Amino acid sequence: MTKLLVLAMLSIKPMSGYEIKSMLELNDAQRWAGVLPGSIYNALKKLEKEGYVEIEGLENNGHRQKAIYKMTASGEEYQKQLALECLGNGKINYPTDLYSGISFAHQLPKEKAIEQLKKNRDQLHFELQAVRTGLEAKERALQGDIPQLTGIVFEHMFEMIESQIKLIERVMDVIEVK
Repeated sequence: MTKLLVLAMLSIKPMSGYEIKSMLELNDAQRWAGVLPGSIYNALKKLEKEGYVEIEGLENNGHRQKAIYKMTASGEEYQKQLALECLGNGKINYPTDLYSGISFAHQLPKEKAIEQLKKNRDQLHFELQAVRTGLEAKERALQGDIPQLTGIVFEHMFEMIESQIKLIERVMDVIEVK
């Protein structure tokens, strides 16, 4: 995933590793794609070694130099290949920790189980707000012109979080009755 996002950033224009990292942070890639900022530099080095990116030039930045990377023709093809692989990945991410906890909640003191479920629900509400904030920032950056496919992804993220909140609330209702 990191390689794909690095190549996607370079398909816009040549950039330094820091610029790529900043763009991905601005797009909240850690949240929606699981891309850690530190992994970007590692991916750049691998992509360079594999011939998918190359250094276009060096810029002086005070006492340091920064490399400006550009995508090669084989990098463009590799980006398409990675995107196709992602589209074909039917992996489902279940909240396995939550499912496991629910399975054994009947063995726990009711108050403690409810307390932890409320904590989880509050974290999900925080996540929901963070995603909303990310969408608003993207709308501002793109002057309200969100690509249709990006909008679909955001809608799905909202649905997933809201669905998990609903699950927790249903479980709390059952536990409180017992």
